[in-house]
Amino acid sequence: MTDSQSLTAKIAGLYGPIITKLETLGPPVVDLAVRLWIGLVFFRSGLQKLDDWESTLFLFEYEYVLPVIPFEWAAYMGTAFELAMPILLFVGLAARLAAVPLLTMALTIQFILGANSPAYNDFNHFAWMTFLLVIIARGPGKLSIDHWLRQTFMPGQN
Repeated sequence: MTDSQSLTAKIAGLYGPIITKLETLGPPVVDLAVRLWIGLVFFRSGLQKLDDWESTLFLFEYEYVLPVIPFEWAAYMGTAFELAMPILLFVGLAARLAAVPLLTMALTIQFILGANSPAYNDFNHFAWMTFLLVIIARGPGKLSIDHWLRQTFMPGQN
């Protein structure tokens, strides 16, 4: 074996276990990071709405004009969803279900409000929608209450 082959073998010997660990730990950590990041986006928005409720009502009446839904209902529902659904995402409980109203909100912001005002046409909304779709499609991952419940009450299912 030449020196270069020996060096390559040593590097491969060190690199292999690192890749194995990343492949094992990576997906659950990424799933958790996605849930935490998108949850924080919506939770902070909900706290901001609560912080100045009069402004929130004003915005829903005059700026965030939604068809069909009275502005008071929209303000209460939007704020409630922005505060409750992220908590479910943080712990990974009913995470797929929790992501649906947040996805609906992101779609509404981008395509209903965005149709009326270019200020709402924002690339961030597409990132939010993508992360929420990932949660809906993949689930919350192994670092979640959903995963623990599945392993506890439905053993043998991944």
